[in-house]
Amino acid sequence: MRRKEDRTNQILELLIKEKKLEVAELSAHLGVSQVTVRKDLDAMEAQGLITREHGSAVLVNTDDIKGRLAYHYEAKRKIALRAAELVNDGDTVMIESGSCCALLAAALTELRSGITLITNSAFIADYIRRSSDFQIILLGGIYQQDAQVMVGPMVRQCVENFWVDRFFIGVDGWSTRAGFTNQDQLRAQAVRDMACQTDQVIVLTESEKFSRHGTVPLNLKDQIKIVITDHKIEEKTFNELTAFGIEVFIS
Repeated sequence: MRRKEDRTNQILELLIKEKKLEVAELSAHLGVSQVTVRKDLDAMEAQGLITREHGSAVLVNTDDIKGRLAYHYEAKRKIALRAAELVNDGDTVMIESGSCCALLAAALTELRSGITLITNSAFIADYIRRSSDFQIILLGGIYQQDAQVMVGPMVRQCVENFWVDRFFIGVDGWSTRAGFTNQDQLRAQAVRDMACQTDQVIVLTESEKFSRHGTVPLNLKDQIKIVITDHKIEEKTFNELTAFGIEVFIS
């Protein structure tokens, strides 16, 4: 029988193609009982990856951050687990919004204890609230409903009260000239403001983001010390990052 993690990844891959599948269909695809499939789907629904409808599984709307968790889920999960290795019990860390970052927060609840987590992501705060005893500090600001993230000048005012060793961020793209980029001006500014209160910015991103670029440069080349990505990163990109003095970890 496949491991639960393998089944989760395969279910997501099937749903990305089909959008909706019945429990019986998934059972046949996976070669496991319908009882096992239902247990897997219950766990995936609790993680916000899918929704259940009348004996079927449906992929969450991809315009929502929950839906984005499902895409390249296994690659993102491995990136999150690699990032969690940089955090020790009792640390205070700062995490920005994004699917890799959400999975990092979830990984920390499984692997670490006594963490204080500072974030501008209402989604992350809610995502882990039932699975940890972490102290969660949610930065205030203007609430963006789709991303479930706080932005605006109040983020800067709130985060100035803290200083952390590590700040984990997601990105929307990369440009050799502009560095890491975002698609949203307000979210990009929130990341810059939060980055002022840390020694080390760590980027979590799937390798395919290096073939894209957003319209808003983050302007954090001097502060980004580590990039954690998957094994599909191109050698050219790997060399560009190391030329900027960035250490690249492959998950």
